[in-house]
Amino acid sequence: MVERLANLSEKMPHWAWNTFIILFSIGIGMIIKSILVPIVRRQSQKEYSYSVMRSIITNFNRIFTFFIPLLVFSSMLPLMKFNPDTHALFSKITEILISVCFAVVIIRLLYVFEDYLYHRFDVTKANNLRERKIRTQIVFIRKLLITLIILITTSIILLSFESMRKIGAGLLTGVGIGGIIIGFAAQRSLGNLLAGFQIAFTQPIRMDDVLIVEGEWGKVEEINLTYVVVAIWDKRRLVLPINYFIEKPFQNWTRTTAEILGTVFIYTDFTIPVERLRQKLTELLHTNRLWDGKVNVLQVTDLRERTMEIRCLMSCRNSGDAFDLRCYVRENMIAFIQEHYPDSLSKTRLSLASE
Repeated sequence: MVERLANLSEKMPHWAWNTFIILFSIGIGMIIKSILVPIVRRQSQKEYSYSVMRSIITNFNRIFTFFIPLLVFSSMLPLMKFNPDTHALFSKITEILISVCFAVVIIRLLYVFEDYLYHRFDVTKANNLRERKIRTQIVFIRKLLITLIILITTSIILLSFESMRKIGAGLLTGVGIGGIIIGFAAQRSLGNLLAGFQIAFTQPIRMDDVLIVEGEWGKVEEINLTYVVVAIWDKRRLVLPINYFIEKPFQNWTRTTAEILGTVFIYTDFTIPVERLRQKLTELLHTNRLWDGKVNVLQVTDLRERTMEIRCLMSCRNSGDAFDLRCYVRENMIAFIQEHYPDSLSKTRLSLASE
């Protein structure tokens, strides 16, 4: 095969031979793409079900259509008829592109492994505390590894240039003062990075945790290397530095479990029959799927000059259900009082002294 190519190269003009090699490499890429694209489309039309092959094809579809032709071109580069300067230029560009593609391949491998772990630890089930713990660690480690891969790849590319080596050697002479300046400048960034490690493994917060932070209710949407994104209930996004969750207090409603107690306060006159309200609360909870069947309490928790404070206490599977159930109980309890005991609503009494 090599002899045939050598004979063919001798018979063809230089420009035609070089064009042939380039077109041959591009043709390899088009053939691979024509094979992979229908497979990806067929897989995407199926109902969602995890498979390792599907994850590999999805993640490596685009990079393989570029990486494999580049490897073919690199292997045939010595056969191309260029002058020494042009050949060196093409060799350097090919070397850089192969380094970049290899880094992308490693990153895609991380995504394939992440897909497997997401399938192994499903966060969509009801009791997903362990799965959310592992997912938080997976996301942080993946982002950290991607950052390291990019930095290492960039370093390899820069060190392949002789001029960059000289610049690096020159910078080492000023490392004393420069190191101090960089240390002060990067102090906060390094602090955030170390806080990220602490959060990933001690886990005061996890992915999808429900938080009360800065007076806002929301869920943890992203945990990045230096900041956390909290999705607020009204679709706003609260972005906080990651060390905020190490240094400042906040509420985590799903730290050990998603279960939560909901409360509804009702203020009525002293004449209302409390036992009848207790029965009504029980009736409302038993007919609502949001109640988890564990806690059902109605108590008089305070007496004031003009009103009696009644607290309805109920348990739910998560904070979202608790909010909806509280609204449901509040609306129906008030409607019940208005219909059956309208005189027992909160009111002010006046006593007129006779002359």
